[in-house]
Formats: sequence, C-alpha cells, structure tokens
Amino acid sequence: MTHQDSAKTIFERELVALIPHLRAFGRSLTGNASHGDDLAQDALAKALASRASYQPGTNMKAWTFMILRNVFYSEKRRSWRSCALDPEVAERTLVSVTNPTASLELDEMRRALDMLPPDQREALILVGAAGMSYEEVSEVTGAALGTIKSRVSRARDRLALIFAEGKITEDHQPAHAAMAAIFRRIDDYRTAPRAA
Repeated sequence: MTHQDSAKTIFERELVALIPHLRAFGRSLTGNASHGDDLAQDALAKALASRASYQPGTNMKAWTFMILRNVFYSEKRRSWRSCALDPEVAERTLVSVTNPTASLELDEMRRALDMLPPDQREALILVGAAGMSYEEVSEVTGAALGTIKSRVSRARDRLALIFAEGKITEDHQPAHAAMAAIFRRIDDYRTAPRAA
C-alpha cells in the first residue's frame, strides 16, 4: 500500500466515524430527522469530494461540521424558491406519536430558542446538541474561544430564565414552517452589515 492509499484509507475511516455526529448536528439544525440525515449525507459527499483540501492532523470533526453548516445555510438561502407545504395536506398526513405532549414541548423549546440572540442560539446548538467542544465551535464559527464559552453560558442562563418565568413568546406559526422562519432570521442576522 502506498502512502497516498494509506492517507486515503485513514481519511475515509475518520470520516465514517463522524457519521453519527454529523447526523445529530444535521437533525439539530433542521429539527427534522429525515432532512437532517439528508443534510449529513450531502455534507459527507462534499467532504469526500473536497478531500484534497483537508489538512491531515487538523480537526476533521470541525472541518466536516463547517461543511454541513455551509450546506445547510446554502439550502436556506435557496429555500425561497420552493413551495410551502399546504397545512391542510400536512394535517391529514400527521402520524400519532407515543407521547402526545412531545410535539408541544419541542415547539415550546423552539420558541424559547428563538428568543435567544442568533449567535447564542448557534453556539448552544453546536455545543449542546451536536456535542462539539468549545474549541471546535470556535474553529467552525471563527469566533474566539472565550466568546463561544460566554455565548453558551449566556444562552443557557437565558433559556433557564425564559422557562422559569414561563414567558415564551407565541409566534402562531404552524410547526412545519417554524424552523424555516427561524433560519431565515439567522440568515438575515448573518448577512447584516457589521459595524467597523
């Protein structure tokens, strides 16, 4: 086996080991298991295609998470071209879950997360749901390590306060459109001009 074959095998083995993490991160971003898995698959394909740009010895998890995150934001920017789901059709196709309050609890968490500033929400999802270290989130987002730690801490404190006070805002959005609305606001925040 040549050195190039060995490097390719190591790269592929490390990438395969990250699949569960990519799926979890994809699901946390989309709020949908199927869409999250599709997002992870797209990110894996892009990572394989971009193997030459990966620097061996660097943090592959952060590199692949950045790819997944970029794929997600690219999809959201293109989403305005797609048709919205008809609420009546969606209502007729809903499947019962074993815990009838699970969807209400998830919607309540979504609305509470929506009350956080976008930078805090993103940091909390990457650390809490995706299981990334603070260092990895810093690398993915480009923010300083101390900034990431501060964002996560403030996001957790603020969520606890929101739930303790029970002051979760109502947005009257149907569940199928709520996540898209959240990420449209995130995209708007990210593309807003920054003060010098």
